[in-house]
Amino acid sequence: MAPFIYLASQSPRRRQLLEQLGVAHELLLPNAAGDIAEDAEAIELERAGESPRDYVQRVTAAKLDAAAARHGRRGLVPAPILCSDTTVALGLQILGKPADAEDAARILGLLSGQVHEVLTAVAVQHGVQRLQDLSVSSVRFAPMTAAQIAAYVATGEPMGKAGAYGIQGRAAAHIEEIRGSYSGIMGLPVFETAGLLRQLGWAL
Repeated sequence: MAPFIYLASQSPRRRQLLEQLGVAHELLLPNAAGDIAEDAEAIELERAGESPRDYVQRVTAAKLDAAAARHGRRGLVPAPILCSDTTVALGLQILGKPADAEDAARILGLLSGQVHEVLTAVAVQHGVQRLQDLSVSSVRFAPMTAAQIAAYVATGEPMGKAGAYGIQGRAAAHIEEIRGSYSGIMGLPVFETAGLLRQLGWAL
């Protein structure tokens, strides 16, 4: 097996967590020069009646399909390919990445004073073998005033993040309690990821 894996994600947090595990990796990103254009946003569209758990696992599998096809088109060295996707759910309502600052404030208003779930699916493929796991954590936000929400949105941190916040950033000042996987809330559950890699024969 190659001494590295491909990470099909642009998230610096996922790279950081792989480095924490001591796993060497190379990025396998869409839309490189000369490559076929991929519509990542289409993959993330919700389907009517889809539960948050089904949604995040389907999106992760679809991203892995796209990454495997990308790997094949580019004729790259064989190595495991890893994908992960995170979603935030308030009950059955999926709270994705905010469209703009106003949307970020709306999402944070929904989370204020509430307990929500953070679901992160992780999947890895090597050859024809594919493995997938799911991390589910709960997060309790303290009540936030409109001024606190506005100040946090003004930092720009909510943009590009499911649920309009990053637990590893300034939002931590408003989080009363978490139950589950801190790394999963960040975007890559280390325990589950290590388990999948070990199943592939990876020595950690």
